[in-house]
Amino acid sequence: MKIGCVKEVKRYEFRVGITPENAKQYILAGHTVYIQAGAGEGSAFPDAAYLAMGAVILPTAKEVWECADMIVKVKEPLPQEYDLLQEGQILYTYLHLAADRALTEVLLQKKVKAVAYETIEDRHGRLPLLKPMSEVAGRLSIQVGARCLEKPMGGMGLLLGGVPGVPRANVVILGGGVVGIGAAKMAVGLGAYVTVLDNNMERLTYLDDLFGQSVQTLYSSPVAIEQALLDADLVIGAILVPGAAAEKLIRREHLSRMKPGSVIVDVAVDQGGCCETTRVTFHDDPTFVVDGVIHYCVANMPGAVSKTSTIALTNATIRYGTMIANLGLEEAAKQDRGIKFGVNCYLGHMTCEAVAGEFGLPYEDLLTLV
Repeated sequence: MKIGCVKEVKRYEFRVGITPENAKQYILAGHTVYIQAGAGEGSAFPDAAYLAMGAVILPTAKEVWECADMIVKVKEPLPQEYDLLQEGQILYTYLHLAADRALTEVLLQKKVKAVAYETIEDRHGRLPLLKPMSEVAGRLSIQVGARCLEKPMGGMGLLLGGVPGVPRANVVILGGGVVGIGAAKMAVGLGAYVTVLDNNMERLTYLDDLFGQSVQTLYSSPVAIEQALLDADLVIGAILVPGAAAEKLIRREHLSRMKPGSVIVDVAVDQGGCCETTRVTFHDDPTFVVDGVIHYCVANMPGAVSKTSTIALTNATIRYGTMIANLGLEEAAKQDRGIKFGVNCYLGHMTCEAVAGEFGLPYEDLLTLV
């Protein structure tokens, strides 16, 4: 199979879908790898490193798109890339279609075989390709949130861990999954007072066992969320419904009652955000203020730590990518149901039930089509 990787065009996105080591793995399996010139530079992987592994460097993205049977990316195609999509081509990347109807319609019209990292499941129903970036985003959310609390950034001028004789910051984390755990670890490490809310009692029990008295766990309800928001200095939106849009847990009317200069970091922004006032921002202009509350809503947070993120992501994606390349997407989906769940669009058919439900589109089981 001809496997291509292009430079990301999203603003301030420095990650790359294939590392030189990944390229070698594909090549050893009998495939040809095409890399757009400069694609890896943002993650400290120069063209020479790919050439040393046997990859072919092509000058432009167009050349890579045109020759590849499978395109491996990090982020979803943007409008300037829509014309490059090829009918029958495998697109293997993060898609987050529930928050992007326009892209969904393009993928269907172009009859692309679109495989979303975020909906591939392992045999236990977990999301192995979302996990590494959730780990990064969770830890990074506290780092950027702490910075936003500083006065020059518009915050209330609060140090997350306080100092002797001064209260610590109150960090509230909505969701106790991978993002929430990563955020809690960082916040506890910095000395903050941490509360995690979740609506799964088994998860709350696990969090209690994991953190002990370092973290307060609360069952998530509208009343509990509202009270926690009013007490919070920093709120981390860490909820996830696989493939579907995030639930709006933070409502507009909450904001005017929150502390002036408090901060919301909405990690769920890729799926539409868990705050009613969320809108996508970028690393060069990451925040905006509504009713005195600072919102940090960067949709590709891990892109800021691109080398760490690229290695963590590709360590996970290479296994499934190699399986798809070796067997073909159809056979891979038959042999591994987790890959089947990753196929969101297939030759003009919507094959992700959550996205189909979000947009009122007809859903078809992939295995009935192949």
